[in-house]
Amino acid sequence: MVGRRTAGEKGFFRQVLRFVDAAAPHAGLPADLLEQVRACNAVYQMRFPVRRDDGSIAVVEAYRVQHSHHRTPTKGGVRFSPEADQDEVMALAALMTFKCAVVNVPFGGAKGGVRIDPFAASDGFRERVTRRYAAELLRKNFLGPALDVPAPDYGTGEREMGWIADTYKAMRPDDLAPFACVTGKPLTMHGIPGRREATGRGVYFGIRECLERAEDLKALGLAPGVAGKRVVIQGLGNVGSHAARCLAHEGGAVIVGVAEREGGLFAPDGLDVEAVLRHRAETGSLCGFPGATPVEDPARILELDCDVLVPAALECQITAENAPRVRARIVAEAANGPVDADADAILRARRVLVLPDLYLNAGGVTVSYFEWLKNLSHASFERMNRRLEELHTRKVVAAVERLTGSSLDEASRQELIRGPEEVDFVVSALDETMILAYEQIHREWRSRRLPDLRTAAYAFALRRVGASYLAQGIFP
Repeated sequence: MVGRRTAGEKGFFRQVLRFVDAAAPHAGLPADLLEQVRACNAVYQMRFPVRRDDGSIAVVEAYRVQHSHHRTPTKGGVRFSPEADQDEVMALAALMTFKCAVVNVPFGGAKGGVRIDPFAASDGFRERVTRRYAAELLRKNFLGPALDVPAPDYGTGEREMGWIADTYKAMRPDDLAPFACVTGKPLTMHGIPGRREATGRGVYFGIRECLERAEDLKALGLAPGVAGKRVVIQGLGNVGSHAARCLAHEGGAVIVGVAEREGGLFAPDGLDVEAVLRHRAETGSLCGFPGATPVEDPARILELDCDVLVPAALECQITAENAPRVRARIVAEAANGPVDADADAILRARRVLVLPDLYLNAGGVTVSYFEWLKNLSHASFERMNRRLEELHTRKVVAAVERLTGSSLDEASRQELIRGPEEVDFVVSALDETMILAYEQIHREWRSRRLPDLRTAAYAFALRRVGASYLAQGIFP
């Protein structure tokens, strides 16, 4: 990931609340209800000892924040970072609340953070930390299919989620759905295909929806469609790499710039995404990739001329200091909070269209929802449908062949009648979710004449969260 920037004196959580407060007048919530929606409901800070590989003891600081209990369970990732702190985790939990509301998945927002360096820690130390963290969460009822469901985030992945699931299963042997305690698990531990690339694919779907609105693009001087758009991507982790693949291979975009911690690359005629990712996997660095101009300072990648800029690293990458130098027509927030509140105002004044994070990177929690449902039901999505659809399609093909007097070759017939696999259901449902969510926030933006899509998304989310609280009868 590209390095962190400061969130300002008031912190990242305050940055999120500034966006909430800007949208609040358009949401129509009573003041007391708004106060509840803004607040973090539960903050758990912990310190626990973990043995290092050399036998010494490290005292690890960690957090779990449940921002909103308007719906349960709460849902949100766990990040491993030496810079994780309470303010950051509170901000990310709040974003999760509004993100879940935008895409209408039945979760409250949560987030976890563990202060270790995931790149320096050994596999054994990471496992011991992860299992102890899960045990600490269990002790305080901060983990469970009906309570709080973690997922991967920066510095964690399928392996860590598998350790959490295994720890929970060992400590709660009477739970009928233990694997629903966490999502983003390996397929061998009842994960779901498509989860690994879900956030990046959702970013692509969101950008595609934006680029199909001709009336919006006219003001930006852009033609509709993803094909041919010049794209710069900051951060080639799980989200950025899959977004790059989808934009290039499925959308026909031209990836002209990428950046990671060690530096960046620029190629005005486009980069071969697979070659770049392969080079970094083999060498551990973007440096030395042939046929591209090196960018020594990765922060400068944000200032390259392009149609779409995709910050997919950490929060507060675009600030008041560098926002005037951003030359993209569209900033697509694949990371959480990459544009701070001051920079957001500058970009809006410069007529840069910002696709907000609480919509654009919601693909991960959307597919996590599908995984959670699968674990609760103990059945994969294609099991009830695939064979039936194959039989139906086979009959249709046979009828068409009889009517036309011609026959398909066997390879074409098999391809046509193949029933959908679980990943097909996942991708299709994610696509539909991102389409519907964009239509809703776009309608909010245009019909209410709001300043931007971010304000529209927050106003829409605030009303949904508020309605859930009102339905509980807590507020008159």
